[in-house]
Amino acid sequence: MLRMLTRMETLGLFVQHKRDELDMSLREFARQIGYTAPFVSDIERGRRHPSDEVLAKIARVLNVSVDELRKRDTRAPIDDIRRVTQSDPKFAIAFRTVIDKNISADDLLNWAQKQTSEKSKKK
Repeated sequence: MLRMLTRMETLGLFVQHKRDELDMSLREFARQIGYTAPFVSDIERGRRHPSDEVLAKIARVLNVSVDELRKRDTRAPIDDIRRVTQSDPKFAIAFRTVIDKNISADDLLNWAQKQTSEKSKKK
């Protein structure tokens, strides 16, 4: 089932929905990835963010790619933002403009996808 980016699920909701599609209980899923049900519940509720190792185990059991899981990680990449804005101040201005102009996340994502699509067509 394809899910649109404008209605993007968080990592936790995606895991829960995929687990439900597989008709797998929380306890069974936790057992298969080698963790406890409360640990998995915390991931599904967004209270815990899994490491790369845990993501790989989740991906294997849900039969999805790790990249599919990573693209649903809604945490702001603070270290990456700090690094890129320090190396190129124009990024800081761009981020500030997006915030000051109240540009919606959907509009920003749509613009970025359009730019990526146009670059792919030019290659």
